[in-house]
Amino acid sequence: MKRRAFIVFLASAAVSSVSAAVQQPSPRRLGVLINLADTDPEGQARIAAFRTSLEVLGWKLDDDLVIDYRWPAGEIEDVRASASELARLVPDVLLASGTTAFVAIQEQTRTVPIVFVNVGEETAMRFTGGLARPTGNATGFAAIAIHEKYLEALKEIAPSIDRVGVITDPENPAGPRGIRAIETMAKLLNVQVAAYAVRRADDIKRAVEALSGEPRKAGLIVLPSPMAAVHRDQIVNLVRQHRLPAVYPYRYFTAIGGLLSYGVDLIDQHRRAASYIDRILRGQTPASLPVQEPPKLDVVINLTTAKALGLTVPPSLLARADELIE
Repeated sequence: MKRRAFIVFLASAAVSSVSAAVQQPSPRRLGVLINLADTDPEGQARIAAFRTSLEVLGWKLDDDLVIDYRWPAGEIEDVRASASELARLVPDVLLASGTTAFVAIQEQTRTVPIVFVNVGEETAMRFTGGLARPTGNATGFAAIAIHEKYLEALKEIAPSIDRVGVITDPENPAGPRGIRAIETMAKLLNVQVAAYAVRRADDIKRAVEALSGEPRKAGLIVLPSPMAAVHRDQIVNLVRQHRLPAVYPYRYFTAIGGLLSYGVDLIDQHRRAASYIDRILRGQTPASLPVQEPPKLDVVINLTTAKALGLTVPPSLLARADELIE
């Protein structure tokens, strides 16, 4: 009887083990495309905030949620190749960080749900069919077009400028619209505009040197793009070397010595994106989640850089600043 009971016990244990294995759900899969290098501290900060938010929402990363990352470092061909790789993995949902990443992923799939961050309103509208009620496979967190505000802020902090250069990445679909908005504002402010299409490091050097060689008092606007993000140290150092007042789209430019930044908090957008990823993984569709605009835009001023340029920040601009770096 004891031997028979033991055999029955083993058989029962084996059945229970197989049953548990069958019932164990497969991990969900998330693909992430971010237009920075994997060693970039800014990119790591965004992903850290995103991962922490997912954990707070109850996901055990690398256990019940597996994340595949691609870091193409701003090179457009690498962005497209990375988007293709992620689509072939057929994840449950995709996160696209930036306009070029989002467009590249949309070219690969119109069925896998996509959550985007920091995508221009015009591009978001084109692919979603409507911000309040998306009709496609994508939703997320848009960036407000404030290109004319860049020039207003630059003229406010450096009122003597009468010429402005605009660094833009030709691969960024929002670039042409941004330049047109700046040109319209420039007519009102009596400022000449020169646009510089920049694809690589050598182009940045030529653009800054051409602008600084002008007899007019010049300033610079750097439009948002993966290229500008990847080469931000070079841009800020060249601008400082040639003593040009400049306005940038994000805080991480002013943190390394840029004069003034005006734009969305990208770390916060990645943190908020986790909630949409969570809701889609739990059964909601992109169509049920409206595209959100940033609740506010941050103005950050580097007072040390302003002093080095001999600029006095006006009280009106100081009052609007969210952060002053000294």
